[in-house]
Amino acid sequence: MSFEEEHLSGPDVIKVSAKSRSTAVAGAIAGVIREHRYAEVQAIGAGAVNQAVKALAIARGYLSRDEIDIVFTPYFTEVNIDGQERTAVRFAVEPRVPQQ
Repeated sequence: MSFEEEHLSGPDVIKVSAKSRSTAVAGAIAGVIREHRYAEVQAIGAGAVNQAVKALAIARGYLSRDEIDIVFTPYFTEVNIDGQERTAVRFAVEPRVPQQ
């Protein structure tokens, strides 16, 4: 399944595969952050995690034009794919809270 077919699997969850274009994923992340102020990016496998991290770095650049700085927190989650439990890496993405 391509990024375009599955990029939003639920409320603000952006699924990334090893074949996803990092710039397309970055655009999706930026759009969701602009609209909802929160997004989740999910990847399974080393190649997918690599593309996700690159997309997050690119999205920071896209959002800097709007003076939005994002931070992301990685965590593991279990997902069911075709009846099999798989471990995914998810990134919770949100605007950085300015320090006082």
